Amino acid sequence: MSLKGTINGATWTVIAETVPAPLGGYGCNIHVSYAPPEAEFTREFTHHSTFESETAAVIEGLREGALWVELKTRRAFHM
Repeated sequence: MSLKGTINGATWTVIAETVPAPLGGYGCNIHVSYAPPEAEFTREFTHHSTFESETAAVIEGLREGALWVELKTRRAFHM
């Protein structure tokens, strides 16, 4: 069973879901949706770390996804 968390803003959503890590602990898959008026997109990626608990994994996944949205909305990078 996996733990899943979601946070929403006016034009974006971040979903983080835990997965068992191959060598023990938990990883986190992150799904980001961003829908400003000019162009909608989604992005999926895996958090780079492994965590001891599912709670830590989902919280860090949500944090990483929210940071990605912040950088994208500030136009720090283009995709």
